[in-house]
Amino acid sequence: MGVLNLTPDSFFPASRAADAESAARRAEALVAAGADLLDLGAESSRPGAAPAGGDAERARLLPALDAVRRRVAVPLTVDTWRADTARAALDAGADGLNDITAGRGDPGLLPLAAAAGCGLVLMHMRGTPATMQADPRYVDVVAEVAAHLEERAAAALAAGVSPSRLLVDPGLGFGKDLGHNLALLARVREATGGRPALIGASRKSFIAGVTGAPVEQRLPGSLAAAAIAFAAGAAAVRVHDVAETVQMLEVLAAIADAGDRR
Repeated sequence: MGVLNLTPDSFFPASRAADAESAARRAEALVAAGADLLDLGAESSRPGAAPAGGDAERARLLPALDAVRRRVAVPLTVDTWRADTARAALDAGADGLNDITAGRGDPGLLPLAAAAGCGLVLMHMRGTPATMQADPRYVDVVAEVAAHLEERAAAALAAGVSPSRLLVDPGLGFGKDLGHNLALLARVREATGGRPALIGASRKSFIAGVTGAPVEQRLPGSLAAAAIAFAAGAAAVRVHDVAETVQMLEVLAAIADAGDRR
C-alpha cells in the first residue's frame, strides 16, 4: 500500500502532494514502483495534529481522488473517519476506507461501509492525534490492542461488513511509546488476533527511538519493520518507499519459497 498524502503537514514531506495533478503523478509513480493499492489521506494524523474539519478534508481529497482514479487502475483507499467524507469518496471511485478510529469517530461509517460493500481497515488508536502521545500507558499493550481490535471488528461485522473485506491495524505510533511499538511488531499475529492485518511502520518516530535517525534517514528501519510484518503474515504494509519495499519483499518471498522446496 503506497502512501499519498494530500495535507501540507504530514510528517514525511516526500509523501505530500500539493494539488490534484501532483497527486496523480505521485500515484502513477507509486504504481510503477510496484504498489498494489494506494491510500489517500487529506487530514494529517501525525502526533499533535489538530483536525482539519470535514469541509477542508473533502476540498483536498475529492479533486485529487478524481485525478488519481483517472490515471491508475489499482484499488484506492481513503484515510478518513468521517462518514460524509467516506460517502463522497466512494461516490468518486474509492474502493475502501481506512479509519484510524475504527468506527468510533463517526457512528455512520460502519453502516456506510457495509452498505457499500467496500474494503475497510480498522485501526487501534488511544486518544486522538492531538493527544495520543501524551504519556500512553498499558498494562499489556499486545493484549489490550488485540481486545480492542476484536471488539471493533465485531462491531463492523454486526453492522454488516463482510469478513472478507475487513483488515485490522494495531496502530503503530498511535498512542504508543517505543516499547509498545516494538512489542506490537514482535507479536503481530497476537496483536491482531489472527485477522488479516495492515501494518504501517514506515518512517515513524519509533524508528528514531531505536536509531536516532531523522525522518529522511529511516528507510532501513522501515524495511526492517516491513520484513517483520511480512514474516508474521501481514496482508499488507503501508509504506512511503514502494520500490525498496517491493524489492525486499520479493527477495524474502524467494528465500521462503526456496526453503519450502527443500
